[in-house]
Amino acid sequence: MTSTMTPAQLDRFRTKLLQERADAEGRFAEFGDVMSEVRAARSGATADDEHDPEGPTMTQEWSQRTAVLADARAELADIDHALARIDDGSYGFCANCGKRITVPRLEARPTAELCIDCARHAR
Repeated sequence: MTSTMTPAQLDRFRTKLLQERADAEGRFAEFGDVMSEVRAARSGATADDEHDPEGPTMTQEWSQRTAVLADARAELADIDHALARIDDGSYGFCANCGKRITVPRLEARPTAELCIDCARHAR
């Protein structure tokens, strides 16, 4: 399978994906630092946040931050997979039916692996 996109289109998508990767890495690093702070606060013997009516508990913070980190990790994996598809020539083709994924769909979601029809059926 060879791409029917022009080299300029592929370069544009690669650039877009690399920018999204840098943004996701930044969020991952930021929330990793916050997780360290929450971990340190949770381990403190004086932390009694379960009775604090003013804000979220450390358990809530931990759960929220863990979810954000998992999302960033999944986003990085999706981006890396899309970059690998650019490299192997399969970018822009549906992983399910093999048809071309439209450029407008890739503009909106550059990590898309499915054409819009297959994505609708996958829900």
